[in-house]
Amino acid sequence: MKWTEQQIPRQDGRVAVVTGANTGLGFETARRLAERGASVVLAVRDTQKGKLAAARMNGDVSVRELDLTSLESVRAAADGLRAAHPRIDLLINNAGVMYTPKQTTRDGFEMQFGTNHLGHFALTGLLLDLLLPVPGSRVVTVSSTGHRIRAAIHFDDLQWERSYGRAAAYGQSKLANLMFTYELQRRLAAHGTTVAVAAHPGVSNTELTRNTPAAVRRPVTWLAPVITQPATAGALPTLRAATDPSVLGGQYYGPDGLGEVRGHPRLVTSSPESYDVTVQQRLWAVSEDLTGVRFPAARAVAAA
Repeated sequence: MKWTEQQIPRQDGRVAVVTGANTGLGFETARRLAERGASVVLAVRDTQKGKLAAARMNGDVSVRELDLTSLESVRAAADGLRAAHPRIDLLINNAGVMYTPKQTTRDGFEMQFGTNHLGHFALTGLLLDLLLPVPGSRVVTVSSTGHRIRAAIHFDDLQWERSYGRAAAYGQSKLANLMFTYELQRRLAAHGTTVAVAAHPGVSNTELTRNTPAAVRRPVTWLAPVITQPATAGALPTLRAATDPSVLGGQYYGPDGLGEVRGHPRLVTSSPESYDVTVQQRLWAVSEDLTGVRFPAARAVAAA
């Protein structure tokens, strides 16, 4: 049976934090959770845009400033969320940048790796103790089919200081999202409450593609009705990962169509490289060192 938004269970009494929720996939994810009764926090860089987005949603929706390009902002956002919410049921790491020109975050990290992976890694670590006591709580991280592009974590040049390819850097950041999810799930497994899940939206027509090179963007725009799906559909894998009672920790959801480009959400498989436990654990250690964030009560479980 095809999974649709009608199958999203009621979310009454649950608190959901959605990053990048003022537009695109994040907006649609937050909107539907709020409609199902969740108290939703839009964690966004531009709070004015966040307030405009919240005004277009029905339900209990609030806005919290979060700039993933700044670890100082991530810590401030986590502190604010702690003060406002004694528990979190859903943390949805949705925000991201794609194919940006070479630039760095405020902390000196390559923009795509710093925003898409390190910012969310730090936020999750700083909020995890608000999820751990909550039965059924989930951390959902949004990856991409782009994680297969030159699939590798370039430990010898994580910040792309020697050379820079915007597509390869994006691919590394999205591969890191998956490796983070799988390693986090392994560390959470012994606790039995919180699970880590990943999702990808296929090829969705959102603002994320604004930095795509013009030579690629033009034909994609022309072919958009054929090769992409709207954000309302692209958000469904995330929503399934966040709400379907049958979801298990460590799973990955994406569209069921040809090439996982579009369609209804189903369980999918990521690249062989993403399942390398040794690389996952090395990435985790490096991410802790770079962000200064240590995860509470998330003990590593030896790989089988």
